[in-house]
Parts: sequence; C-alpha cells; structure tokens
Amino acid sequence: MTSDDDSTPQGNSAYARLLTELREGRLNPGDRLRETDLAERLGMSRTPVREAIRQLEADGIVTHVPRQGASIRTLGYAEVMELYEMRAVLEGTAARLAARAASYIEIEELYEMNQQMATLGNVPEAFILNRQFHAGLLDAAKNRFLARSIHALQKALMILGPTTLTQPDRGGKAVEEHFGVLDAIKARDGLLAEAAMRAHIEAAQRVRVRALRARPDQPINYDGDLI
Repeated sequence: MTSDDDSTPQGNSAYARLLTELREGRLNPGDRLRETDLAERLGMSRTPVREAIRQLEADGIVTHVPRQGASIRTLGYAEVMELYEMRAVLEGTAARLAARAASYIEIEELYEMNQQMATLGNVPEAFILNRQFHAGLLDAAKNRFLARSIHALQKALMILGPTTLTQPDRGGKAVEEHFGVLDAIKARDGLLAEAAMRAHIEAAQRVRVRALRARPDQPINYDGDLI
C-alpha cells in the first residue's frame, strides 16, 4: 500500500509522465482518463494517478464529463486563437527583455542550440531542442513573473498535442525565425527582438490553424468556430 508520505513523489511522477504523453500525442483531446487503466499502464497505485489527474484538472487540461469521468479537454477554435495571441504577447516580451538582460554566454548557447536544430532536421530530438531553446530564452529574460505566466500557458497549449514542428517544412522555417530573434537580441534591439518573436509565434499559429481545419473530427461552422 502506498503511504501518504510517498504518494506525492509518485503523484508528481505520474503527472510528469501524463504531460509527456500529452505533448507527444499519445493522449489526445477527448480521451478519458480511467484511474485503473492508467495505474496499470504506469505501474503504480491508483492514489498517485488520482493526484496527477487532480493536478491536470487544476492546470485546466482535464475536465470532468457527466457520466464519463475525467477526460482531456477539447479546445474550441476561439480558445486556440486566444492562446496563441497570449503566447505571442508573452514570448515577445521575453525576447525584448532578453535583448536587455541576456549575457553573451546565454546568447551564444541559444545560437548553438538553434544550429543543432538546423542540423538535426525534423526528428524528435529537434523538438526537444526547440523546447530548450524557448526555455533558455525565457531564462535569459530574467523575469520570474513572466516565466510563471508562460509556463502556465504552455500547459494549456499541450492540449493541442504535438508541436507544429512535426508539419512538413515547419522545422527549417522555425530555425530561420529563431536566428532572426537571436540576431536582434545580440544587437540589443529589444523592439526588433519582440517583433521577430511575435512573427515566429504567429507563423506557428497559422500552421496550427491549418492543421485544425484539416481535422475531420472538428468541422468548422459558418461562424468560423470548431464544433
């Protein structure tokens, strides 16, 4: 039996593993989260799984559907647009602050990560590097309150599934956009860095919207919303 003392670490482990499955597209919007099935698959008791589901609900990722139980939330078209609008604002601000606060070592590290992305191409390792790149840029901005806001937003974006870098040609374009952001940061041009990051996020948004419109399980009504 799992005690109360060790259930929290296991709960955190279950939470992290479910977030990974969500990010990688192994859990999708509308999927039900059955405690028994998850506990068996994750190799742990139902208590930490229950804790993980509660954490995901607090993040806004999981919702409870009457007569069905917990399931991954499905975002409407308007919500997707709003999330990307906020991401452009927040990450654009991070780029502007990084132009002022980033050390030369941090800037060099970001250039190196982006160059590695260009070398790797469209593979899972590049997707991990992309997350590290954005995390590194946020660290370089040196604003803890901004970091908290972006981390909360990133959890909501996980509901959308795998990164847009999985789409054909998106990886190469993202690398070019990253270099544009970095060149502005290196030049200490905050306004240009912010504009370049906003353009980068908006490019990802356009790819995401095209992918959503192509999904047969989410037809678009005449008002432009997914139903």
